[in-house]
Amino acid sequence: MLEIKQRDSNAVIITLDADTLAGQDLREMRLHAADLAGANLEGALLQMCDLTAANLRGANLRGANLAGAHLNGADLSGADLTMARLGSGSAATAAMLLECNLGGCNFTQADLRHVELRDTNLADAVLDRADARGADFFRAKMPRLLARNALFIKAVLREADLSEADLRDSHLNDANLIKACLKGANLESRDDGFTVLNLANLEGADLSDARMHGIAAQEVNLKHCILRNADLSRAVLGGAVIRCADVEGANFEGVELATVSLDLSNFSKALNAAIPSYKTNLR
Repeated sequence: MLEIKQRDSNAVIITLDADTLAGQDLREMRLHAADLAGANLEGALLQMCDLTAANLRGANLRGANLAGAHLNGADLSGADLTMARLGSGSAATAAMLLECNLGGCNFTQADLRHVELRDTNLADAVLDRADARGADFFRAKMPRLLARNALFIKAVLREADLSEADLRDSHLNDANLIKACLKGANLESRDDGFTVLNLANLEGADLSDARMHGIAAQEVNLKHCILRNADLSRAVLGGAVIRCADVEGANFEGVELATVSLDLSNFSKALNAAIPSYKTNLR
């Protein structure tokens, strides 16, 4: 027999006739504020489960199904969610993780489509090869995030802290990165892959010291961006808008700027920028 208790009162929430929680069917159960720290929930079915404010620190949730689960305010720091399913084709049936502690979590190859992660702590988390298309990371704390080969297509990363994040070979097509912090972030390519930012909106974002060598960023919005000392060498920026941006010390070696809007940006202290002679509205 297994007892699941509440994290604060230690009161028994539910008793299960089982020896382990691994693979158990816990769908739609009310486990508000449950104490599941370090629990083995590998492969468990937790769809639509109420896990708000639950303690899942260090829990094993590998391959678990959490689609539609409510985890707002839960502590999952250090939990293993490798290949876990939290996402869905629509936000209505995806998990909710608002204001959660996901510091150091492992989401490798996890399904995070349309999951709500607003105001969540994801410091030092791993999202390698995760599918986060359409996910909402508004104001999430994501410093030192490892998200290589991940999908953030149409994701909301507005005002997110992605400082020193490793986003190599990830696809951020049409992502909302308005006022995001990407200081020192690595957006370069590894091996034979490439990082894509086509149509992404980075207006007002801080990309100082970011590594962006060879990125594909066509029609990207970089208005009012801080690009100080960023490495944009060999980047593909066709149709991009770099208006009123701070580009001091930014490296534009090998970048074709013919179709890039550079209006009101001061390129006098940029590095290796081959400005076409007909570009006149510069500071």
